[in-house]
Amino acid sequence: MTTATWNGQIIAQSDDTVVVENNHYFPRASVKAEYLAPSATTSVCPWKGTASYHSLIVDGKENRDAAWFYPTPKSAAAEIEDRIAFWKGVEVR
Repeated sequence: MTTATWNGQIIAQSDDTVVVENNHYFPRASVKAEYLAPSATTSVCPWKGTASYHSLIVDGKENRDAAWFYPTPKSAAAEIEDRIAFWKGVEVR
């Protein structure tokens, strides 16, 4: 079981992550939506497409843009559609 933890709380947990460039992409359904806050941030990867972000809010603390996903990934990255990855201090093990 792969788990993403931040600020003492489990953010996501799944036996079905997809690893791309050393990042675990969790199925959206395995991520606790109550910890996600929308963000206007985007970035572009040449082969995956345009990423969108969520900030994490746990027990009153915010971790801006700590989760990202590709709403419509390019065909080369189709396996990460409807999946979310983490960074910025989120521990994934």
